[in-house]
Amino acid sequence: MHLVCETAKLEDYLLELNEVNFSNPMIKSKVDELFNPSQTEIEKAKVAYEFVRDEIYHSWDIQGKRVTCKASDVLVYKEGICYAKSNLLASLLRSQGIPTGFCYQRLMLFDTPEKGYCIHALNAIFLKTLNKWIRLDARGNKAGIDAQFSIDKEKLAFTTQEKFDEKDYPVIYIKPHPKTISVLVEQTDALEMYIKNLPEYL
Repeated sequence: MHLVCETAKLEDYLLELNEVNFSNPMIKSKVDELFNPSQTEIEKAKVAYEFVRDEIYHSWDIQGKRVTCKASDVLVYKEGICYAKSNLLASLLRSQGIPTGFCYQRLMLFDTPEKGYCIHALNAIFLKTLNKWIRLDARGNKAGIDAQFSIDKEKLAFTTQEKFDEKDYPVIYIKPHPKTISVLVEQTDALEMYIKNLPEYL
């Protein structure tokens, strides 16, 4: 898929945001733990990605009710839905000067259209050494989902099925989409939010 940047300025994809708060002491501590000066850009990206994918649990997978949003809260509580996990990955990578944006898919919420749809969040990162953007999905793997760090061929958590009205949105956003943030801010039960309140369109 041809990705489209929201802005041509790579530095915009390094901004610190309310949800991408890499100056937070907890984030800084994790940054010191994950990264070192000898790592290449690609190695740093892989380490951060696999940490968020594997060590931060998806709320639905663990049936956790806590709603997290800010990167620091996602890190502290080690759980969140894809919107929250993408905030944490962006925070870790932006702290290392790796441009990171937000991408979205429209997916069936469960296994049939009748059960509804949702917007799913993932990230895109710009690797200067390769001069290209790649998409990464840190949602978290489980039976039937095997997302991987790949610089050649995308290995995302989900492949969209156009025949079921699923779609890939091509835009790489600078900030998390307002619809995804508002649901995290407004909801207090992650399981109820997941079933009933996730946006269906951007």
